[in-house]
Amino acid sequence: MLCPFCRQGESKVVDSRGSQEFAIRRRRECLHCGRRFTTYEKMEESPLKVIKKDGTRVPFDRERMRIGIERACYKRPISPDQVEQVINQVEHNVYELFEREVPSRFIGEKVCEQLKMLDQVAFVRFASVYRSFQDVNDFVEELQMLRVRNKQTHDD
Repeated sequence: MLCPFCRQGESKVVDSRGSQEFAIRRRRECLHCGRRFTTYEKMEESPLKVIKKDGTRVPFDRERMRIGIERACYKRPISPDQVEQVINQVEHNVYELFEREVPSRFIGEKVCEQLKMLDQVAFVRFASVYRSFQDVNDFVEELQMLRVRNKQTHDD
């Protein structure tokens, strides 16, 4: 931290306080000239961007994710708390693995994983939109894979 008076780089913190704007106020003393000055530290917010299939970038929006999940869970025995758990888990995965940008396919796959464990009908509904199913054959293929996985799970 450069002293604003003598431009030397050595100073010590005399007092530190939090402020209401989520900033830290620090009172410093220059070790060269002895004058005091105040600095403010504020966390830099870098909003996470989602890279869509077409290459455009949009801000990460958990409410948009909620809308898609709630549509998939419509008239299914899934509570709002369970939907919130899915959203929280996916959001946790996103922020754990990405800092600035996350591909939309990562988010979609994580939602699919969570819904597959929660409710298979909701999973197929979500997957049909997310994976852009074109016809009945796409549904049949996905359902066959679910049946194979279910059989393997029950056989183990």
